[in-house]
Amino acid sequence: MGDEVESSAAGTCGAVLVLTAVCIFLLRLWISGGVCKSKARLDGKTVLITGSNTGIGKETARDLARRGARVVMACRNLARAEAAAEEIRRSIGNGNVVVRHLNLASLHSVREFAQEFLATEERLDILINNAGVMMCPKWITEDGYEMQLAVNHLGHFLLTNLLLKMLKNSAPSRVVTVSSIAHGGGNIDFDDLFFDKRPYSSLVSYKQSKLANVLFSKELARRLRGTGVSSYSLHPGIIYTEIGRHWESWYPLVKAILCLPSTLLMKTPWQGAQTSIYCAVTEGLENKSGCYFSDCAEKEPAPLGNDDKVAQRLWKESARLVGLPEEE
Repeated sequence: MGDEVESSAAGTCGAVLVLTAVCIFLLRLWISGGVCKSKARLDGKTVLITGSNTGIGKETARDLARRGARVVMACRNLARAEAAAEEIRRSIGNGNVVVRHLNLASLHSVREFAQEFLATEERLDILINNAGVMMCPKWITEDGYEMQLAVNHLGHFLLTNLLLKMLKNSAPSRVVTVSSIAHGGGNIDFDDLFFDKRPYSSLVSYKQSKLANVLFSKELARRLRGTGVSSYSLHPGIIYTEIGRHWESWYPLVKAILCLPSTLLMKTPWQGAQTSIYCAVTEGLENKSGCYFSDCAEKEPAPLGNDDKVAQRLWKESARLVGLPEEE
């Protein structure tokens, strides 16, 4: 009788373990989201990716280099970027992966980078505005701007505009801007963009910068209509990468508690890179210029992300802040 009870208990335990494993597998499959299925080659094409020494930027660089592209990794930390580039070169056999210094928190650095890029590169087929900071303290850049809006939006805004002529000359070409689902809670406070008047909230600032990404991409598409340059914004998913290092340092206990759940509930960098890759290479997306994507599919952005008037006002204000002449 005792043997039968033990056998039954063991069978139940085994069934529970199998069911748990199946549930975890299905959960991970659902969380992983879409996968870019395009087999497009990029031989002879040049790709520029900001912040590509780690996380989804590095995985995007690896994929596009595997497709034969010349990949320019624009990064702030040259040592880490060169190590990442060398690892990519070795792993896929494409030696045409180069590193250039770019600090998006400095408008001077952005201008220097663009000047060097235009002088040394012959074309630009895909620009991926990937770099970003998330929920950092209220740091002020050398230009006097709050860090998150400066890096996530203004730096990329200036970079894209300085490279527009080359993008047009290389058409059909694409600009891919990594935003976030957090844009849905954002608001562009034109009266206090840098939190000079109101209490600083790292989360509110982050949401504002991610909304700015969506609006910038949308307005860029409108302005480039008919030029052969397409523009897309995207949510990569919730990913366990270094971008969350600031808030994690504030709450180390929370980080420790969430470590195991994070491995189950967040995408890997490879999974998070799929939508960036999808927007960069998928054939036939030209008529979707200005759209927002998630999990390798077009998605509807938050209402404010579709506001043409706010997008146009943000463009004008951004041009003023970075010192570009405003042109319609």
